[in-house]
Amino acid sequence: MKLYMLILILFLAVVAQSALPQQASAPLTKGQVMDLVKFGMDSAELANRIKEHGIDFDPTDDDLEALRKGGAQEAVIRAIREVKPKPLTREQVGELVAGGVPSERAVTLVKQRGIDFLTDEEYVKTLRLAGGDDTLITALCEASAAAIAELVVVTSLDAEVYLDGVLQGRADAHCELAIRTRLGDHALKVSLAGWKDFDENVTLAAARGSKIEARPEYVIEVRANPKDGLKYVWIPSGTFMMGCSPVDNECAPSEMPPHHVTITKGFWMGQTPVTAGAYKRFAWSSGRRMPSAPDTNKGWANENLPMVNVSWYDAQAYCQSMGGRLPTEAEWEYAARGGSTGARYGLLNEIALYSPSVAGQTYEIARTHANAFGLYDVLGNVFQWVNDRFDDEHYHPGVWTQNADPEQDPQGPSSGQYHILRGGPWTIINAGARVSVRMRVDPTERHDDGGFRCRGESVSP
Repeated sequence: MKLYMLILILFLAVVAQSALPQQASAPLTKGQVMDLVKFGMDSAELANRIKEHGIDFDPTDDDLEALRKGGAQEAVIRAIREVKPKPLTREQVGELVAGGVPSERAVTLVKQRGIDFLTDEEYVKTLRLAGGDDTLITALCEASAAAIAELVVVTSLDAEVYLDGVLQGRADAHCELAIRTRLGDHALKVSLAGWKDFDENVTLAAARGSKIEARPEYVIEVRANPKDGLKYVWIPSGTFMMGCSPVDNECAPSEMPPHHVTITKGFWMGQTPVTAGAYKRFAWSSGRRMPSAPDTNKGWANENLPMVNVSWYDAQAYCQSMGGRLPTEAEWEYAARGGSTGARYGLLNEIALYSPSVAGQTYEIARTHANAFGLYDVLGNVFQWVNDRFDDEHYHPGVWTQNADPEQDPQGPSSGQYHILRGGPWTIINAGARVSVRMRVDPTERHDDGGFRCRGESVSP
């Protein structure tokens, strides 16, 4: 009896193996799935095989019921329901031809499933050498012309995306827009007010989909403010997602929830934090006393270091004397992001100096990479005062939609003891060097890692 059972098991194994497709990556037929169930293939293994290789039939309720009666477990039924006939790859078509699959069968698979590649002259030549006939070549050319894929355009928030001259929509909060279109060459244009269009020809070559970065280029405009001698850059109007950045796991409750904000008018922003030299000239002309110099800049000797140890009132007075004011929190974050939706607008070590990347001191302005708007030292170096008062509940769900500022040009809470510092100084660890970080500080306080930059009027600083 034992010998008989062993022979039977070996026989069933051979039969089950023969039920597998001749091509390892070919999709399973209905008959092959039935045979594998009948001859007892492990349900988990069969389900994985179905998910990996796909099927070349559209299962009906009767098919699924027949499989259940034949002994199919729910894992197999679920895999069949979930899997969709995938387009044939270039390699799979080649395997069908090289494996001797009849042309009629190969043509049927091509018509049923489609292909995920463009049939070029070189491929046709190779296929003919392998034994592909005219019928199959014709079917492949027809499938190639009809092949559709998903093109994901990664760009700037709210940018308009055009494909072959037709507007497809605007980029979402994640700065992406997915487009279903045919394989092949396309003219892609992405437009954003105040930015130089991205305008290039792109090729969509695989039906599995492609991601293409297509970001408009911002043309930076820089002017010197004759009142303080510092450089200012033009920040265009636009919409952005304010608060905790996507996939940022370091956010505090005060940075939540992220929400859309529109800055309706362009403005000028100090390209760098205000320097010690510029503030000394202001203090001399206005009769103000300079605050105590920090150990990092004794006697305010280095005029290219950021100005620190200033209160909110000091900073606001300076900006007003230069024909502007402190930026609102929304203006500061919009300008700081420079069109980016990330927690930082670049690699941290390239855009900011912070603890432990610096040896306990501020550093001269504009030593790191600027963001897309041309702003330096947005993160790291010194914290920066903004105009708004601080309210810990200001971003909270329910509060934002009911009681907080409108979506356009928010000005912050109308009352509150504290004001806000943004940007993260040299003293902070890397987790704090993020564009959405908010610090509440008494406006009378002065810190040796706290500075500011000014926002100019809409025409000129």
